[in-house]
Amino acid sequence: MLKFYYNSRSPMARRVWLGLLEKGIEFEPILMRLNGDQMQSEYLGLNPFHHVPVIVDGDFRVIESLAILDYLEAKYPIPALSPKEPQALATVKIVQMVSSNELLPKLITLLFENEDSPKYVHAKQHIDIVLKFWSEILGDNLYFGGDSISLADIIAGTDISMLKNIDIGLSNYPRVNNWLQRLMQREVWQKTELTEEELKQFKRVFMILNRRKNREK
Repeated sequence: MLKFYYNSRSPMARRVWLGLLEKGIEFEPILMRLNGDQMQSEYLGLNPFHHVPVIVDGDFRVIESLAILDYLEAKYPIPALSPKEPQALATVKIVQMVSSNELLPKLITLLFENEDSPKYVHAKQHIDIVLKFWSEILGDNLYFGGDSISLADIIAGTDISMLKNIDIGLSNYPRVNNWLQRLMQREVWQKTELTEEELKQFKRVFMILNRRKNREK
């Protein structure tokens, strides 16, 4: 059975968790506490960069959430989470990359910066650009890939759901708001949603890891 190394507080791990659940793939969950588990030699043998998530499928190991989701889509194509039509597929990929490269880093900034700091103000402005861009892409569609949920929705939905824990609403972006509410009504999304206490723990762990990374530079 496929093994899934994860921590529920990790946005990257939650992406894969949602992908596994949406596709109905059986897996063995292996919880990593991120207080030292990820530095153990056994785990470093799977991921020398000591991050989650990791999946092990038989004798094949995959790291990095986007690569894992692509692997799962290729090996377990039903139900499909990637459209076949070229323009729809390109749209799904665009949303994935914008969420990973443009949105998530700015959300992390909002979590840890003071509201009056220049970094916080710039992050809010950048997020506004992302949300307007997504509103345009969504149009009247239910999801980014059309009428069916896709990997774009999983990745973008995981990231943007962090907004509810930050003082930024979606009232100015009704298309994005309706899309997010649609996702949150799905059973597997409710199952993986972070509690307020889990978010606090995530912030504490992230701050520790960030300080450790800065010391290593």
